[in-house]
Amino acid sequence: MAISYIHLFILSFVSISRFLEISKAGAESELVADLLTLQSQSESGVIHLDDRTVSKFITSTKTPRPYSLLIFFDAIPLHDKSDLRLPVLVHDFALAASSFIANHNSSNTKLFFCDLEFRESQSSFKLFDVNALPNIYLVGPDAESLKDDTEQMEQSGFTRLTESLVEFIESRTQLTVGPIHHPPIISKKQMVLIIGFLLIWSPFAARKIVAGETMFHNPRIWLSGAIFVYFFSVSGAMHIIIRKMPMFLMDREDPNKLIFFYRGTGIQLGLEGFMVGFLYTIVGLLLAVVTHVLVYVKDLKTKRIGMLFSIFVSFWAVKQVIFLDNWKTGYAIHGFWPSRWN
Repeated sequence: MAISYIHLFILSFVSISRFLEISKAGAESELVADLLTLQSQSESGVIHLDDRTVSKFITSTKTPRPYSLLIFFDAIPLHDKSDLRLPVLVHDFALAASSFIANHNSSNTKLFFCDLEFRESQSSFKLFDVNALPNIYLVGPDAESLKDDTEQMEQSGFTRLTESLVEFIESRTQLTVGPIHHPPIISKKQMVLIIGFLLIWSPFAARKIVAGETMFHNPRIWLSGAIFVYFFSVSGAMHIIIRKMPMFLMDREDPNKLIFFYRGTGIQLGLEGFMVGFLYTIVGLLLAVVTHVLVYVKDLKTKRIGMLFSIFVSFWAVKQVIFLDNWKTGYAIHGFWPSRWN
């Protein structure tokens, strides 16, 4: 009789355990299904959260959860502050979300991209202890305390958000994001209009070209274009455009102070690049003057003054660039005299 009671107790315990597991699995599946529904209703795939949904999907759900949430903290009233670049960051975050979903054929159930707006979710901002923007937090499956157990993305990553997000996600979640699908610069309608315009304009252009009356027959245009291309290449303008680097940053400690030179490798502000490009352009123009102008000057004294001036200014400009590189990277470039001069 005692053995029968023991068997009955064990069977009841196993049944209850299985029932609880099935109930938990059913609740988790329902939460994932709700997230997928919200994701499908968003054009970019970013799920808009508020205090109620934060409670539903995070604080009221027992760990471990079957998913992770990557949350972008936003504040619409601050979109007009250019130093924060919130509209650009919102766009880049949505681009990363849509690319991640597209690369996984909308079958991903492990990671969901979300956003929180300050006016709607002030309580959630306090739970995460978010006091400054922009900010991105990763809420992992085992995170219980939103203040201590979540992972915050470094502020330096916001200068190139899409690439930093890929690195951040893959290093923290072990998931593969895949390539970022950037929208085409020119839409199909715009392309059709451009082709139509070129077809209409081409006969008139051909006539001008044959007669030699176009701006491209002016050597000054080519000279100006060559200087522009030189400046464009040495200033890192392509890097600034592709990475969408800001011209300057606002100092967080002193809002009235602007940062034009950022100390650290891999980051170059817009005005910083243009300053270096300006110095290099001075060197290039002086070299052109020496090789194409001074050689035709007959007065020896004028030649010497021009050469000395070009050498002095070029040395000063290159020295400033090297000083900036030493300051940014911490690596010093030392000059050495030839051994025979010692």
